Amino acid sequence: MSRREEYEERTESLLKPIAQAEGVTIYDVEYVKEDGDFYLRAYIDKPEGVNIQDCENVSRRLSDELDREDFIPDAYILEVSSPGLGRVLKKDRHLQASLGLEVDVRLFKPVDGCREYSGVLESFDRDSITVLVEDNARTFKRGDVAVIRLTIDF
Repeated sequence: MSRREEYEERTESLLKPIAQAEGVTIYDVEYVKEDGDFYLRAYIDKPEGVNIQDCENVSRRLSDELDREDFIPDAYILEVSSPGLGRVLKKDRHLQASLGLEVDVRLFKPVDGCREYSGVLESFDRDSITVLVEDNARTFKRGDVAVIRLTIDF
């Protein structure tokens, strides 16, 4: 397990009871380095959507727990937010919850001359993702998918 994965896993375990107490669910936790700074991000959700107060409450409690456990030696910025409308579908649980919904798929390399596809998420397995694009089922290897996210429909 990488250092990043360990930090994410340990943070998620600290976050579970906090999320339950605050009436939210954990969408994802990520530890990334951007522009020379480390960020520890917790994405929370609830059916009616999260608000600023939810994020603040979870952030304060999580910050206290992280300070108490002190397992991340690097300086980092803690962020707690909603995954947003166009949320990235990184994990199987995200894909499972999004079956039948409109998604945008961006590939690392073009397939049939195109790198981006939009359609309904039809199915997925360990190796592939199938999207119904204009009544045609398109199956992509998971390793070829740079990002898949929910379509934002205005």
